[in-house]
Amino acid sequence: MSKVIIIGGHGKVALRLAPQLVERGDEVTSVFRNPDHEAEVAATGATPVVADVETMSTEAIEELVRGHDAVLWSAGAGGGEAKRTYAVDRDAAIRSMDAAKAAGVHRYVMVSFLGASHDNLPPEDNSFFAYADAKVAADDHLRDSGLDWTILQPGALTLDEPTGRIDVLDQPAEESSVSRGDVAAVAAAVLADDSCVHRTIGFRNGDTPIEDALGASA
Repeated sequence: MSKVIIIGGHGKVALRLAPQLVERGDEVTSVFRNPDHEAEVAATGATPVVADVETMSTEAIEELVRGHDAVLWSAGAGGGEAKRTYAVDRDAAIRSMDAAKAAGVHRYVMVSFLGASHDNLPPEDNSFFAYADAKVAADDHLRDSGLDWTILQPGALTLDEPTGRIDVLDQPAEESSVSRGDVAAVAAAVLADDSCVHRTIGFRNGDTPIEDALGASA
C-alpha cells in the first residue's frame, strides 16, 4: 500500500484515478479548491482535503504532503488569464515540488501535455503560449529537483471510454488523442512501477496494453 496525494483532485483525470488507486489498496488524499466539490471527491474513495495551492506557501504545501509516499500533480488553471495560468501551472506546481522534497516525499508524477518542450512552444501571441510555457517551466524544474519524477505527456484529452491501450510517442502525431480514463490508468501504472522513474512518457490511445507499452518504452 502506498499513500498518494493528488493535487487537483476534482479534475476529470483525478476523479478517474483515485478510485483505481483505492481499489488496489492505496491510501489516497485528494486536494481541491472548491468546498462544493467535497462530496464528489469523497465518492471516489479518497480522503477529500479543501486547500488552494495557488495561494499556499511552499511551507504550507510541505505540511500538506508530509507523510505521503507520492505526489500526483493534476491541477491546472484551466486556461484563460495568463497571469493565473502561470500562478497555478508553473509557480504552484514548482512550490509543490520543493515542498515534496522538503517533506521527504521523493516520488512525484506530473501530468503535462504531449510535446511539452522549449522547441515546441507556440508564438507568444498564441492563446496557448502561457499554458505551454508554464508547463515546460514546471517540467524543467521537476527534472532538476532531485525527486523520483515521472512526467506524463498525454495527447489531446477526450471523454471517450478508456481502452486500456496506448501508443508511446516522442512527439505529437497527426492523431494524438487519449481518453482521460486511460490517462488515469497510465498514472496509476507509473506510480506502481519504479522503471518509470526519471522518464518523460508521451502517449495517445493505441494498440498496446498500458503496462506492456510502458515496459517496452523503458
